[in-house]
Amino acid sequence: MYRAIDSFPRWRSYFYFITLIFFLAWLVKNVFIAVIIETFAEIRVQFQQMWGSRSSTTSTATTQMFHEDAAGGWQLVAVDVNKPQGRAPACLQKMMRSSVFHMFILSMVAVDVIVAASNYYKGENFKRQYDEFYLAEVAFTVLFDLEALLKIWCLGFTGYISSSLHKFELLLVIGTTLHIYPDLYHSQFTYFQVLRVVRLIKISPALEDFVYKIFGPGKKLGSLVVFTASLLIVMSAISLQMFCFVEELDRFTTFPRAFMSMFQILTQEGWVDVMDQTLNAVGHMWAPVVAIYFILYHLFATLILLSLFVAVILDNLELDEDLKKLKQLKQSEANADTKEKLPLRLRIFEKFPNRPQMVKISKLPSDFTVPKIRESFMKQFIDRQQQDTSCLLRRLPSASSSSCDHSKRSAIEENRYIDQKLRKSVFSIRARNLLEKETAINKILRACTRQRMLSGSFEGQPAKERSILSVQHHIRQERRSLRHGSNSQRISRGKSLETLTQDHSNTVRYRNAQREDSEIKMIQEKKEQAEMKRKVQEEELRENHPYFDKPLFIVGREHRFRNFCRVVVRARFNADLLGLVTYLDWVMIIVTICSCISMMFESPFRRVMHAPTLQIAEYVFVIFMSIELNLKIMADGLFFTPTAVIRDFGGVMDIFIYLVSLIFLCWMPQNVPAKSGAQLLMVLRCLRPLRIFKLVPQMRKVVRELFSGFKEIFLVSILLLTLMLVFASFGVQLFAGKLAKCNDPHIISREDCHGIFRINVSVSKNLNLKLRPGEKKPGFWVPRVWANPRNFNFDNVGNAMLALFEVLSLKGWVEVRDVIIHRVGPIHGIYIHVFVFLGCMIGLTLFVGVVIANFNENKGTALLTVDQRRWEDLKSRLKIAQPLHLPPRPDNDGFRAKMYDITQHPFFKRTIAVLVLAQSVLLSVKWDAADPVTVPLATMSVVFTFIFVLEVTMKIIAMSPSGFWQSRRNRYDLLVTSLGVIWVILHFALLNAYTYMMGACVIVFRFFSICGKHVTLKMLLLTVVVSMYKSFFIIVGMFLLLLCYAFAGVVLFGTVKYGENINRHANFSSAGKAITVLFRIVTGEDWNKIMHDCMVQPPFCTPDNSTYWKTDCGNYAGALMYFCSFYVIIAYIMLNLLVAIIVENFSLFYSTEEDQLLSYNDLRHFQIIWNMVDDKREGVIPTFRVKFLLRLLRGRLEVDLDKDKLLFKHMCYEMERLHNGGDVTFHDVLSMLSYRSVDIRKSLQLEELLAREQLEYTIEEEVAKQTIRMWLKKCLKRIRAKQQQSCSIIHSLRESQQQELSRFRNPPSIETTQPSEDMNAINQDNSTQPETSSQQQLLSPTLSDRGGYRQDTGDAGRHCPQRKIGQWRLPSAPKPISHSVSSVNLRFGGRSTVKSVACKMNPMSDAASCGSEVKKWWTRQLTVESDESGEDLLDI
Repeated sequence: MYRAIDSFPRWRSYFYFITLIFFLAWLVKNVFIAVIIETFAEIRVQFQQMWGSRSSTTSTATTQMFHEDAAGGWQLVAVDVNKPQGRAPACLQKMMRSSVFHMFILSMVAVDVIVAASNYYKGENFKRQYDEFYLAEVAFTVLFDLEALLKIWCLGFTGYISSSLHKFELLLVIGTTLHIYPDLYHSQFTYFQVLRVVRLIKISPALEDFVYKIFGPGKKLGSLVVFTASLLIVMSAISLQMFCFVEELDRFTTFPRAFMSMFQILTQEGWVDVMDQTLNAVGHMWAPVVAIYFILYHLFATLILLSLFVAVILDNLELDEDLKKLKQLKQSEANADTKEKLPLRLRIFEKFPNRPQMVKISKLPSDFTVPKIRESFMKQFIDRQQQDTSCLLRRLPSASSSSCDHSKRSAIEENRYIDQKLRKSVFSIRARNLLEKETAINKILRACTRQRMLSGSFEGQPAKERSILSVQHHIRQERRSLRHGSNSQRISRGKSLETLTQDHSNTVRYRNAQREDSEIKMIQEKKEQAEMKRKVQEEELRENHPYFDKPLFIVGREHRFRNFCRVVVRARFNADLLGLVTYLDWVMIIVTICSCISMMFESPFRRVMHAPTLQIAEYVFVIFMSIELNLKIMADGLFFTPTAVIRDFGGVMDIFIYLVSLIFLCWMPQNVPAKSGAQLLMVLRCLRPLRIFKLVPQMRKVVRELFSGFKEIFLVSILLLTLMLVFASFGVQLFAGKLAKCNDPHIISREDCHGIFRINVSVSKNLNLKLRPGEKKPGFWVPRVWANPRNFNFDNVGNAMLALFEVLSLKGWVEVRDVIIHRVGPIHGIYIHVFVFLGCMIGLTLFVGVVIANFNENKGTALLTVDQRRWEDLKSRLKIAQPLHLPPRPDNDGFRAKMYDITQHPFFKRTIAVLVLAQSVLLSVKWDAADPVTVPLATMSVVFTFIFVLEVTMKIIAMSPSGFWQSRRNRYDLLVTSLGVIWVILHFALLNAYTYMMGACVIVFRFFSICGKHVTLKMLLLTVVVSMYKSFFIIVGMFLLLLCYAFAGVVLFGTVKYGENINRHANFSSAGKAITVLFRIVTGEDWNKIMHDCMVQPPFCTPDNSTYWKTDCGNYAGALMYFCSFYVIIAYIMLNLLVAIIVENFSLFYSTEEDQLLSYNDLRHFQIIWNMVDDKREGVIPTFRVKFLLRLLRGRLEVDLDKDKLLFKHMCYEMERLHNGGDVTFHDVLSMLSYRSVDIRKSLQLEELLAREQLEYTIEEEVAKQTIRMWLKKCLKRIRAKQQQSCSIIHSLRESQQQELSRFRNPPSIETTQPSEDMNAINQDNSTQPETSSQQQLLSPTLSDRGGYRQDTGDAGRHCPQRKIGQWRLPSAPKPISHSVSSVNLRFGGRSTVKSVACKMNPMSDAASCGSEVKKWWTRQLTVESDESGEDLLDI
């Protein structure tokens, strides 16, 4: 990059390399980790049997054995394996098992570790064998040997070695005993001495549990270590055979050298040097093959092998499914407990005596004595009475609401006097009646659902594969029916024994679910009670303490000024983006950004103390922050209020930044000495950008994600420090004083290293100077010095741990290895290789795994089961899903329709993809304006551009301009094609280097369009894009941290002299250059060498005690804390958060069809059906169209109306009640289908599960009520129709009977009368009836037909009560009358009309008939025998 900066414009180099590192090193490379983690999770089940199931950290120390009892039988008896079986006295056994003994031993181990860490190099003349450290080691070795002998004496040898921990202790005892032998001291047996520090893990149970969780199931991690070692051995052997014959290449001459070279490539440190040396040695012919060989090995080792370690560690941190559910319940319960307590800053008021505020009553005569009454009590009483009355009155007219709010019901129970008065009123009686009716209806509905599911009514229907919606619907119905088994005995009659056994097993299975329901509801009630108790406590404090919730104990709670401050502080925009923070916070964000921009212009040569223009921003920031803090303190209080400014770490940071800025502004020191308090104040002033973390809520979330996992990160740090301490102590005892060497390469011994020598200066590696005969190369004289290497040594534990920390970051370890091999011996190269392998493969991947696990825990996904995680992924995937932006095919078969068919044909799409790849191949040759080959390449690119213009034109014709513009992909193609046309015009007009560069950029942009045309590429591209979107605030947080460190670096190292890596490109002279250096450190490129350059001290620099900007010396302690903290926070934590986000987003798009709750095919099918219904492409449809959409769905989302009529009705009603009958969106319908397609018991979390079950139960009740209501309307319509028919019949009967009576009373002169024309017509119509028709029963019984009446009433008695209807009795009539009436009876349907008329003749029988009809309808609903009831369900 630095060479590109010297050759090209600075902005171009920065833009290219920064984007390259961001996308390739931070995003695309981490996608491999996500792929390996997801793939490993899939195959984990297959290897579960080989690895064994996870077990808890607490192992039982008992076993069971068969023993013969006194009666001669056998029984299992628990035997304690830790029971003392030795011959030691009981007192020693008791002492050995005591906690005091164990703590004493652990304390001795700690003292031994401290003594070993205190060892240092005292010079070659000092006798190291019998110094005080050796005597201390002998004493500790004897002590631990006695401990082992005591345990063997107490437990017996067999009982002692049965424990893995005792085996490890015995190994240490044997090794350290051999180590104190004088000839073996300071040898490889030192490992046993330093390994004693591992025993200190037993001190912390949390650390022990964490270590067991990571390393306990050692089969997985051990298998991976063996696989890595085998891979290294195989690849080293292959490389040895390939390159051992190459001359001038010493890296593969022997197997150890080949192994070290391949291990170096595995760690990515200097692997390019290994490849370049090999390429130069093999020649140009075999160079491409060798390069491909090394690149493939490097990619496999770094992208796949290292990701496997992360996957194994994450798998070890994973919990079992049952344990996850248990922890979810425990976590919810713990959250409920924490909500109950007030913060400590508020509970302090409980220590003071109560002084409630009393009611003040004025304008009363002095003769009356008014008792003191609390004002809050009176207000609470009045408010409660009003709330109770309004609650009950609002409840009366609503038949759908089951109860009032929980708080209002509790208030009614507390105030019994008012409740009793209200219960006596008519309104309360009506309310209780409504509740009773609702309860009865709910019971009927539950019985109906239960019997429908258990009656076997679906048997005999044609077998058809049921959709997931139907399956989940019937699972829920069955679950509800089995949980209400009141009529199980009556329902189970007539069933076979197998069916009864299955029902019993289902009942037992769902009892556990019912118990889980009760636990969930109990936790929810506990949360509500905790919130209520918290509110009650807060109200009691507000009532009894006048100074509670008073800012600064001065401003009143409801003071006008405080209300004004509240309005100013809490005012915000209504928009989504601008409404993230309030107006006041937006102002402070702008002010803070302006202040940071002003600080970027500061440098050691242009300081704020001496630049009045820079002081303006300082004054503005302090003034605005003063106003902000005063407003917030007056509105919310400072500390002792519920919403105080200082209630968390963010408030403390705000006050700290304000005080630092205020002190610096008031002081404004003119002279700032190095390492002084004024310089420290300037460094603390550099924390100002962190204010944005507090002002933006999403940035606060990033900080919580960083600090919430502090415990696990701290445990990982302890493990790595322990590993470093072990290897540092070992390195001090083996390499102390042995790495020093004379700077003159011709001097070997220290005695000869004195005087001066000439060192030649190399101007350039490739510059060959032509020297005259006898002329020497340019150089200068330097003194000889016997010293350690510049950057590291092992003379004491501190320097050794610093060197190992640098090695742990995989920077500079090759130099350490070469120095140790060259100056101590080749065998000691094993030391650094083992440390790099353990630190890199296990230690650093522990950070990645822990950060990912903490991120998942903060997101709420760490404790999710597999089904719950799939459901969360499905919800996130559905949020991204959009309707298809593909317009429908034109109706006619004209030109547009043909164009539509051509552009949508798969062959056309593949041809365009091939053309895009062909155009991208043109960039494989450099486009240089001076090269004649460039013109043909550009011409070919122009041809491709015209082809793409033709493609866009065809699509616009086929889809119409509005339809083409709907798709984002089409918009991108149109943009790139437009840029291509502009480039063609500029290319033929100018024909220079800039047009060639623009043409190359257009080809690159065109290449990205191919990613959306393949499923896998689209999935990876979506992963990267969504990861960038979700990691925006994390990236901003990284930049803010980098900005703070850049400002501090300018103050601390702005004038440091140039060194090995501090040069004109990389330095801290300004904030811009400091940001560039820190970005380089984020990538890990030689950060340790930059740190050592900033540690330069006299006599290698010029000090100045007056001001820090006049010295070129560094700061040793400051550089150590500065660079180490920055590298740990950024490289080990922040960058791993990006890995966590990529892993989370990759799981959204990477899943097999079996793992998905809704597959991509299901979503695609729904999008197609949605486009058919949403013909206007507005993204919303009316509610009545949802029924049409659901009927069109096929496949897994199909709703079978023959089997799932009730499900269809529930889904329709859910859409209707969503927006109160308004239009529904694409995501509304898709969300409803997703909820209906999963088992909510397995997939949903506690709170979401309760809310969803309540919603579905409400929908079920409302649908049932609507069904009953519509059915009753139909019944009433039929009854009214029958009433009208019966009234017409009775009217005709009355008229005929009146005519007959009149005839009897006034007989005509002619004895035989002719029947009327109507009667003749009726007789003619009835002439075709059989002879028995004349014997039909009369529609209305008469006096001459009593038996028939009794028979009819007996038949109708099942529906109508028998009552006397004497008022309707008629005298006996002649035969013609009976004949005419019977004919009318035949016209209206015979006996069915008799019942209606009989019921109508008696008013009391009408209600009984309706009740019988309702009973019959419910019977049909229970048995599902009639199709008419199903039609009634669909008519609503």
